[in-house]
Amino acid sequence: MHKQVKTILYEILEVSDSTNFYSLADDVIITSLIFLNLTAFIASTSPSFSLGYQLVFEYIEIISSLVFTLEYVLRMWVCTVDSKYSHPIWGRLKYALTPLSLIDLISILPFYLLLLFPNLSFVYIISILRLLRLIKISRYSESVRTLGSVLYAKKEELLATAFAVFILLIFASSLMYLVESSAQPQSFGSIPDAMWWGVVTLTTVGYGDIYPITPIGRFLGSTLAFLGIGIFALPAGIISSGFSEEVQRRKQEKMAGNLEQSANYQSVERLAEIDVGFEQKQMAIALHIESSSELMKMCVQTAKQKLGSDFQNEQIICSLAIHLYNEAVSKFEL
Repeated sequence: MHKQVKTILYEILEVSDSTNFYSLADDVIITSLIFLNLTAFIASTSPSFSLGYQLVFEYIEIISSLVFTLEYVLRMWVCTVDSKYSHPIWGRLKYALTPLSLIDLISILPFYLLLLFPNLSFVYIISILRLLRLIKISRYSESVRTLGSVLYAKKEELLATAFAVFILLIFASSLMYLVESSAQPQSFGSIPDAMWWGVVTLTTVGYGDIYPITPIGRFLGSTLAFLGIGIFALPAGIISSGFSEEVQRRKQEKMAGNLEQSANYQSVERLAEIDVGFEQKQMAIALHIESSSELMKMCVQTAKQKLGSDFQNEQIICSLAIHLYNEAVSKFEL
């Protein structure tokens, strides 16, 4: 009974199955609480909302934090159902160190820190960690999981692009520092200062707070702006192709699943048909075996009568008997 309850809770909490009413209800409730909690947190930073709805925001935070805590405790309890975390101590510790479990823990810590240390100023800064609850949606949202799968599958290409951007940023910022430092010592007084201009230019944002004024600096700036358009188009293309591949893969898996279900259904139908006439087929097989055995005896006797006096080799007699049996069967089929 104990293991059965854990298994049921594990399927509800860990498996997002839309066909399971309890699992679907868990997904909807937790997702709604996440959005409600984040909405309350954002609204509480506005003076116009915080004055009139402060008590409502506090109740939302208390209720949602308690629900998230209960969910975290239940997940830690039922995680041993998974064979990867089957050990009662080390398995739970291993599960607690998984990324999503760490996010669950960190997202509820601000509530208890504020509860235990309400007068410490740094605790209010830590409360920003409540925004991590938004990542919890990845447990329940297929689109978020798809995005994570795409980023993980294309991590090498994205890292290569990021490295190329970093090299280009260092190179361009260093050149701009050498060109503009004498003309604008306040804006381009160091390479880190020039890197701010490089980031703004490469991303094609163009705040306009820092810009080159020398002819060579303007030429470098325009060149970097054109390069930025091409460089920052690469991640978009990589991610879009990854999305296309992931969607196609999931479609193929869905089609394979449907075909497998159809094949299983047809197999069940065939088995049902076989079961209907199973006794008749057994009787027919028994009669065939009986008649075949009688025919084989006759063939062996005939072979012995013909060859027994001349040949004592049993192999030759058996070969002749088999030949006679095949001849009799073929004539009977005709």
